[in-house]
Amino acid sequence: MSAVADRIADLTALDVQVLAISVNSKFVHKMWDEKELSKMVEGGIPFPMLSDGGGKVGRLYGVYRPSKGVNIRGRFIIDPDGVVMAKEVLAPPVGRKVDEALRQLKAFQHVRKTQGAEVCPAGWEPGDKTLKPRPGLVGNVWKEWTPKKRR
Repeated sequence: MSAVADRIADLTALDVQVLAISVNSKFVHKMWDEKELSKMVEGGIPFPMLSDGGGKVGRLYGVYRPSKGVNIRGRFIIDPDGVVMAKEVLAPPVGRKVDEALRQLKAFQHVRKTQGAEVCPAGWEPGDKTLKPRPGLVGNVWKEWTPKKRR
């Protein structure tokens, strides 16, 4: 979380809302932020830490482990329509890379902006060439590849 907090200005510039969710109570979050996270992030974590007591949200996103009573760590990119566009869950000993999340966010935003007229190949960075699917060959990429909203 401290790595994400360190890049909050970059995320905010992309109009991204960051949320942290765990099964811990809001009281545990407050204590952890004040006693531990504030040592790593000046002023503490600059985004909401939400409580998922019982793991309801974790179950919806496939990260709740009932045998342990915890949500395992994951990162989700959810578009403005509430559609999960990316999910990354790693074994606990290995952290996620914020730079990759930023790259993916920029790529998803670019594809959304062009409504699928341009798509981003592997490793794409802003300013790199995009792919332009031929109409009729693959159809409307944006509509066909965008998952349906959850109800």
